[in-house]
Amino acid sequence: MGNLEKGSKKLLNAWAFYDWANSVYSLVIASAVFPIYYQALFNSANVDSVVVFGGIIRSTPLISYTTAAAFLLVSIMSPLLSGIADYVGNKKVFMKFFCYLGALSCIGLYFFDLEAIHTSLLFYFLGLVGFWGSLVFYNSYLPDVAFTEQQDRISARGYSLGYIGSVLLLIFNLLMVMKPNLFGLGEGGEASMKAMRISFVSVGVWWIGFSQYSFYHLPKGVSTGHKVTRKVIFNGFKELKGVYQSLSGNLKLKRYLAAFFVYSMAVQTVMLVATYFGEQEIDWGGADEKTIGLISSILIIQLVAVIGATLTSRSSEKFGNIPTLIVINGIWVLICVVAYFIETPNQFYMTAGVVGLVMGGIQALSRSTYSKFLPETTDTTSYFSFYDVAEKIGIVIGMVIYGVIDQVTGSMRNSILFLVVFFITGVILLFRVPRKNSK
Repeated sequence: MGNLEKGSKKLLNAWAFYDWANSVYSLVIASAVFPIYYQALFNSANVDSVVVFGGIIRSTPLISYTTAAAFLLVSIMSPLLSGIADYVGNKKVFMKFFCYLGALSCIGLYFFDLEAIHTSLLFYFLGLVGFWGSLVFYNSYLPDVAFTEQQDRISARGYSLGYIGSVLLLIFNLLMVMKPNLFGLGEGGEASMKAMRISFVSVGVWWIGFSQYSFYHLPKGVSTGHKVTRKVIFNGFKELKGVYQSLSGNLKLKRYLAAFFVYSMAVQTVMLVATYFGEQEIDWGGADEKTIGLISSILIIQLVAVIGATLTSRSSEKFGNIPTLIVINGIWVLICVVAYFIETPNQFYMTAGVVGLVMGGIQALSRSTYSKFLPETTDTTSYFSFYDVAEKIGIVIGMVIYGVIDQVTGSMRNSILFLVVFFITGVILLFRVPRKNSK
């Protein structure tokens, strides 16, 4: 089959559909079912710590450190692999590799158990690496498949498909967890735990199955005819350095990246800690109410994010990307201030709705804005690797700062309030981005 023409409806839909395929990981594994299962393992064993590599560590720091280590690995290997992919001109094979690595690792989470904690954590670690590793190559396809004027809408469409697909699978999984007898799994806590393990398998199967449509239609990449040799193994780091050096001649891209690094640091931190904030700081009234409340909040965020991504795309078309991002960051400032004071479930639900509205918008628009500001080049993977590395380093810094403030002050509210500094700084830096041709 020949390659589809750039900008064609079928090619754009095939690209966006990968969001439908992979977003179940970020919702079911990263946000909803796995965190509940993970903590339930410790609760059922009546312990709050385990022995890992000869040292005793509590459950929460353990999963935090594992997550940070995975992000660090992705940051290191992204430029290496992206450089190889651009050199040989076949980025799809790398995207497939990380897709299958992540999906199979999710299936492996079925066996997650405290008695085999090292192997269990390895599955979790590789699942995260697979998810974020595949996104490096997925994002880099955007300027290859869409023309500049199409990128905002197709980026938003991808996020919207991801939110919808992940919510559908999450609802099915939650029904299975809450009513395991309907699926022949029995009743009680053990049946619910088994249902959670099966949900991990469903994520892997969903991810692999639906990604095939994207893989079938996406082009291999810009073919160079080159083969991978020892000489080019570290070519990606050289290309990353080249991207950094090229910023000096592209003021708009340079200033936008600085702004993105700062505000994305705060956005990603909020997304990673929102569930924990709700668990610790909101008075739910009981354990069951807390579980239902947190899951409901996650669903609210996901569903509203679909609307947010679409509205942001429309706003960017009318007012421009940078002005729209400035407004969204301003809304994030208000969210952090309000979050400092909320105490009741209803207040948390309303805040979650606003978070969803701007979360979907800022993610989609940030990706398409970066794509628009790129210079004319076939080396898109290295540029998006640079973007990805900046985002991941920001996550590490943001989480460390958040954790330190939480530890020192004893309150997550203070940590959330401090994130206002990053959003305000992001706004200031966005104002410095040249507006000419910024739409």
